[in-house]
Amino acid sequence: MEIGYTVWEWGLESEDDLKTALNDMKKLGYQNFENFIGMADLYEGREEEFNRLVKEYGLKFTALYHYIRDMDADNVEELKALIKKVEPEVVLNLALPYQDLHIMDACLACGVHYVDTANYEPEDTAKFEYKWQWAYRDAYEKAGLTALLGSGFDPGVTSVFSAYALKHYFDEINYIDILDCNAGDHGYPFATNFNPEINIREVSAKGSYWEDGHWVETEPMEIKRVYNFPEIGPKDMYLLHHEEIESLALNIPGIKRIRFFMTFGESYLTHLRCLENVGMTSIEPIMFEGKEIVPLQFLKAVLPDPSSLGPRTKGKTNIGCIFVGKKDGKEKKIYIYNTCDHQECYKEVGSQAISYTTGVPAMVGAMMLLTGKWSKPGVYTVEEFDPDPYMDALNQWGLPWQIDENPVLVD
Repeated sequence: MEIGYTVWEWGLESEDDLKTALNDMKKLGYQNFENFIGMADLYEGREEEFNRLVKEYGLKFTALYHYIRDMDADNVEELKALIKKVEPEVVLNLALPYQDLHIMDACLACGVHYVDTANYEPEDTAKFEYKWQWAYRDAYEKAGLTALLGSGFDPGVTSVFSAYALKHYFDEINYIDILDCNAGDHGYPFATNFNPEINIREVSAKGSYWEDGHWVETEPMEIKRVYNFPEIGPKDMYLLHHEEIESLALNIPGIKRIRFFMTFGESYLTHLRCLENVGMTSIEPIMFEGKEIVPLQFLKAVLPDPSSLGPRTKGKTNIGCIFVGKKDGKEKKIYIYNTCDHQECYKEVGSQAISYTTGVPAMVGAMMLLTGKWSKPGVYTVEEFDPDPYMDALNQWGLPWQIDENPVLVD
């Protein structure tokens, strides 16, 4: 099966626009598998004409997808109608985590596989955990469908790193520290590098880590460490709660402790504290001029759109895991990580590295299901499958990883 792909979401509103896109793709060397989004309205009922035009540029073509401008992802019936119209083999859910269950319901009803990048979180409670999605295990297994949870970078690649480390380097892993460093500079006093609503909910919530079989809860940003990241240098990082901790604690044998750290600059934290102090990060609805609004959602509307940060963000990301465990009775430690350059990502796909490091693993997860390399009915997190083909795909599709077999540990 040929997988080389590109997705074009431009405002392609005319045949001239399409010809420009096709010519650009030809120049870039795309040949294999092209999805065109946005042209369905113009070419509805004229698929043969569309195919003929595409072939003039030497490109293969698979499907003309309708660009859905208005879709209520909380409405299962609307989702089912869309899935039945497009007839995919797998639905890749990049919507808000509040909508995971509705999309899982629609996939189950329509008989298609499901992939997401973050686990379910109730809209009115800043608390994410897997229990709501794990409740679908029997239903997906009986339907012969796979739901692949958390195929972003963290969660996602960090969990595959864990499975890879266990398979190739350890008999058991006792300690995992997941380190997420974004050293990008977008030049704004304050902005979030992905959905502000989700980002601020995450970092303003209480932290937690897994130790000796139970959760240990901390105050927000209570635990700070400094780490010298490869290709970046020393950065302040803070302990957060993160969803992959929950599944790794169940699926990686020998675990004694798992922690997750994310870097934040002092300017970001100062602005965040000010916003918290005036109530702008609250998810509790308030009345304003006769209308009910959620302060955090209003804040999201006035902050820079993360998709606009690509051309102005410079620097690198470094995301990975430090593992300590045993091999042949001896203690061993390794650090598996990826570094990504914001400007190189923008040159390639028109977005900064945070989007890139989420989008590539999402595609890879879907690829694992579509190619049959991962095939097991039920609901699973990524570390429950063979990590090798996923790791190979990361190297192939722009997220090469490195291994340091003598890393400095986090105290």
